Amino acid sequence: MSAVRGGVVDVRFASHLPPLHHLLIADADTGDGEGDGAHADVRLEVMAQLDAHTVRCVAATPTAGLARGDAVRDSGAPLQVPVGRAVLGRVFDVFGDAIDGGGPVEADGHRSILQPPPALDRQAVSSEVLETGIKAIDVLAPLERGGKAGLFGGAGVGKTVLITELIHHMAARHRGVSLFCGIGERTREAEELVRDVRDAGVADDTVLVFGQMNEPPGARFRVGHTALTMAEWFRDDAHQDVLILIDNVFRFVQAGSEVSGLMGRLSSRMGYQPTMATELAELQERITSTADGAITAVQAVYVPADDFTDPAVEHAFGHLSATVVLSRDRAAQGLYPAIDPLRSTSSMLTPVAVGERHDRIAREVRQTLAVYDDLKDIIAMLGLEELSESDQLTVGRARRLERYLTQPFYVTEQFTGQEGKAVGIGDALADCERILADELADVSESNLYMIGTLEEAGL
Repeated sequence: MSAVRGGVVDVRFASHLPPLHHLLIADADTGDGEGDGAHADVRLEVMAQLDAHTVRCVAATPTAGLARGDAVRDSGAPLQVPVGRAVLGRVFDVFGDAIDGGGPVEADGHRSILQPPPALDRQAVSSEVLETGIKAIDVLAPLERGGKAGLFGGAGVGKTVLITELIHHMAARHRGVSLFCGIGERTREAEELVRDVRDAGVADDTVLVFGQMNEPPGARFRVGHTALTMAEWFRDDAHQDVLILIDNVFRFVQAGSEVSGLMGRLSSRMGYQPTMATELAELQERITSTADGAITAVQAVYVPADDFTDPAVEHAFGHLSATVVLSRDRAAQGLYPAIDPLRSTSSMLTPVAVGERHDRIAREVRQTLAVYDDLKDIIAMLGLEELSESDQLTVGRARRLERYLTQPFYVTEQFTGQEGKAVGIGDALADCERILADELADVSESNLYMIGTLEEAGL
């Protein structure tokens, strides 16, 4: 080892020069300097070859205890993680090591986390809706089986709660495999999620992979690749559908920016790394359907300062087939999930993909809510009574639709005291039709708040 600068380590080899992305392992003295002999492996990823004998690495573990002159060995391959059915119900770190106290994993094998996406001739070209049981998503922004959906929102608007609810619905409805990938998760959030998954009884169909907030950027940057490698085994070898939930893509970009800075690269627009588009594409292009199965991704994307023109957010948009935007205004009104119906979109919402009836109802719902949004300023200044009779009817429909699209979640039962509800697409569309036809004009708006179907609410 020739130099150690924080998370950047230069290693000199006399003859053999490791290829890019190989995993190197160093033995660090973590003792107290009194000769207690405590040691730990420091894992390094080769990121650049400086000359014929020197490579520059980024550490994926803390470098405390490393010193110039320490020996480093080449593992002979990129980072390998366990795959197979044995990973179900377990919690892993970026290296594929179990961190749930459940002992070692008897895996079917190990695979490199750096895999190419499926060839074009292996990818499925048909489009199919993935039903979630969440009314606002299924009606206005239906997810694509094998597609990528983004949950966009600032801090505290409900991204993690919505993702946890999706895990519950997927395990209960589709009996597929759910894989949660926490990139830059807080330790508190990780512990709560593990507990929620176990309490919900879906742990046996779920894999959790965490690269926590306190870990070096090299670990947070690669944890998404670890999760996808595990998911690809279920798709390609077990021929199962996989739902992968990523929280948070922005922190993946952030970790890449830190790695880029450590490597001394010049920053690009707004301080982001010049390789951001490539790094994001390398991760996203592995999420796809094949003839064997599908990997469907739901990705939370933190929007810094609620600025949707941020480069990280803009680049994420380009990879998605559905965008679910969470609104701080709706959250403040208590309309949960706080999904903005006018800004949430899906490429599946066409007559060909979802049918003419679904497309028509979704357009009428959006149009009604858009008219109400335009009238809000007039109502605030002059009052509802000053509107024309037709506008008053439209406002009534819109307010009932807003409240109908709220929904009690299974994962929040302990906080709200309300039993969680899942609603099929057919039921949700029929209920929206009834509201649009003014069948519930005489029903109080509050009766439509936080319910499942109208029939269940006795309406």
